[in-house]
Amino acid sequence: MEDVLAIEGAVMLGSRVKRLAERLQAGAERIAVDCGLPTQPSQMPLLTALYRQGPMTVGEAVKILGISQPAVTRMLTRLVEMELIETSRDVRDQRSKTLALSAKGDEAMDLATTVLWPRLRAAVNEVCDAPALLDLIDATERALADRPLDQRPSGGLAIRRFSDALAEDFYHINAEWIEAMYQLEQTDIDMLRHPRDRIISPGGDILFVEDPTLGMVGTCALLKTGDRQFELTKMGVLHSARGRKAGEFLLHAIIARAEALGCDRLYLLSNVKSAAAIHLYEKLGFVHDAGIMEEFGKRYARCNVAMLYRPSGAMPTCSGPGPGPAS
Repeated sequence: MEDVLAIEGAVMLGSRVKRLAERLQAGAERIAVDCGLPTQPSQMPLLTALYRQGPMTVGEAVKILGISQPAVTRMLTRLVEMELIETSRDVRDQRSKTLALSAKGDEAMDLATTVLWPRLRAAVNEVCDAPALLDLIDATERALADRPLDQRPSGGLAIRRFSDALAEDFYHINAEWIEAMYQLEQTDIDMLRHPRDRIISPGGDILFVEDPTLGMVGTCALLKTGDRQFELTKMGVLHSARGRKAGEFLLHAIIARAEALGCDRLYLLSNVKSAAAIHLYEKLGFVHDAGIMEEFGKRYARCNVAMLYRPSGAMPTCSGPGPGPAS
């Protein structure tokens, strides 16, 4: 059976890390029982903080551990019940509790550091390159502390689906690059002015990339041209948004969207004038294809580049990226 979390890669990273943590904690719990330790792995962070740092308030524990106050409170409640932690009112603020290890808690930590931790270290090091993994976790935590996931990718770019309210953006973004490099022809105008009729209704789709300060800055369309076949067309990014990697961000999204639509053959038509765009297509898996040129390219006067999406190490399957100047 396929591992769904593994297949989806970075999209499921949080879920996969959580699954890994559950497996590690389950194993650590069994080792702790064998070592005679009464605690659960999930309770060890608070005990360890008190063991290393000494008495502290709940608020201080939250900051030291970097987890939520409800999570610390849940740990505390159980550890007080187990008589491993003692609480007293903070002399500086009677509203706050001071937490400290009890004598029983000290004994548990002595057992943990002497018997449990050496065995856990050896077990983890046998499973993976623990120092390298910990370095990666440190770097990831620092990056998230600097800027949370919901404020990324850099620049705060976001993908938006087509709606009639965005029809004018579809026209404006494409008209800018077409008029700058070529001439806006009637076939272009028909498609750009009637995106729902010409692209959406026949089974295609249009995506946009939104910048948090500039608004909609890029767009790309998938035009259905056959059974499980799509042309990547009308892709462009506003000149004012160049340098923000909006095009590559959008290109990845449109490839994924083509896959979701069941695409088996994704191609694009372009022109050598669009050297930067062609380089991006090549980077993401498009290859120059004489067959596509013969089949589709000859009908466009400005088309002298035809490309087919071929994922690395795979037969031609769905997806594709790009601003096709000949589209």
